[in-house]
Amino acid sequence: MTVVFCGIMPHPPIALPEVGGAEADKIMATRDAMLELGRRIKSSGAATLVMISPHAPVFGDAIAINALPESKGDLRRFGAAEVAFTCRYDKELGNEIGWQAEDLGLPVVEIDPKVAGRVGVDLSLDHGFTVPLYYLRQAGVDLPLVPCSMGVFSPEKLYAFGVAVQRAARASETKVAVIASGDLSHRLTPDAPAGYDPRGKEFDRTIVSLIKNLDVPGIINLEEDLCERAGECGLRPIIMMLGALDGCAVNSEVLSYEGPFGVGYLVYSLAPTGSDPGRELLEKLQEDRKKALEGMRSRESYLIQVARQSLESHLKGQWKEPDSYQVPPEFAGKAGAFVSFKKNGQLRGCIGTTAPTRQNVVQEVAYNAVSAGTQDPRFYPIRLDELDELTVSVDVLMPPEPIQSIDQLDVKKYGVIVRRGSRSGLLLPDLEGVDTPRQQVEIAKQKAGIAPEEEVQLERFEVVRYC
Repeated sequence: MTVVFCGIMPHPPIALPEVGGAEADKIMATRDAMLELGRRIKSSGAATLVMISPHAPVFGDAIAINALPESKGDLRRFGAAEVAFTCRYDKELGNEIGWQAEDLGLPVVEIDPKVAGRVGVDLSLDHGFTVPLYYLRQAGVDLPLVPCSMGVFSPEKLYAFGVAVQRAARASETKVAVIASGDLSHRLTPDAPAGYDPRGKEFDRTIVSLIKNLDVPGIINLEEDLCERAGECGLRPIIMMLGALDGCAVNSEVLSYEGPFGVGYLVYSLAPTGSDPGRELLEKLQEDRKKALEGMRSRESYLIQVARQSLESHLKGQWKEPDSYQVPPEFAGKAGAFVSFKKNGQLRGCIGTTAPTRQNVVQEVAYNAVSAGTQDPRFYPIRLDELDELTVSVDVLMPPEPIQSIDQLDVKKYGVIVRRGSRSGLLLPDLEGVDTPRQQVEIAKQKAGIAPEEEVQLERFEVVRYC
């Protein structure tokens, strides 16, 4: 047996009459489409449901499967505690997914109550599960569930998770349906909950078109800025689900798309109809990723190479003393510098110095790279096996200058330093999600432990950014 059905379902609680009341009728097309999707799952003969939610606990080093024998969830936080679900866990399939993923070099962990307690996560089913389950149950679908979190890995690794699900279904001789729970852009209109961005509609049009054409490489290579500005939550679950259709001919159909509340709701049916060797994409995606990384490395500037090599040598226990690096004339002076690591577009570590502490910029970057990778309290230390997936940026700070008013700030051009007594906070310029000087100052105050109403001295500075 194998994967017999795949689909995309949104998860707006407002779609439930018990939550949205009359507002739920404004997305009747979505509600009807989710019922239809449920009917198609029922007629597919699926015996187990694998569902991926972007709101389940997310880990930086593994995709998590909720391994409670019975998982429960409700819509209490949305004012509808009576809407509740209990789902049996298909342990055999869950175990097999983990084994198949391991063979593909992808870490997958089953989270039981003991592990959940140790890492401080809640195993209750979130609305990414419960909203789709509401309509699946109405359609008569009451199957064992393998509840999965989304991963923050590179796209081809997310795709590999779906391949692992497909192989696990075959190995366990189980008919499996796979559902990607996720909304598209949250920024379609001026009154959207995440604010408005004109690229939100562009993202939704693009993703719908790409899925219609089953253009997996196109989805995987979507422009990072487009995805970030769209404020979506469904892309990673969609990529993970598409991997379950690797090597399959597929009958795909848009059942509905609408966005009256400023959020894009897509309901999509993808039914395998047989094999298609031309769609065995995993190996090619992995090779394309390898070539892209090699190309990116070849274009990295000198300071980026220093940052990457410093962290790598530290993680290997072969620390390369910073004074062994060549110091080009342009970096012979002293300056503060921040080093940032990102993994698949998500910040993975960032630490720097607001004023110089070393003999030159090269040494400043070398030491700060190790700190950013291993001492940022917001993240677990970077592991050696993550290095190939990281992008690096270095911001070299120009000397700060005092300013008298917030009006003298420009979030794209200037970073800000706030000071009150011995407390100070810094925020770099041109950061995603920081759109106004007031936001910039508020965040800098938070970092310094300064209350919003407290007066502060302001300084601004420019940076030279290296990528």
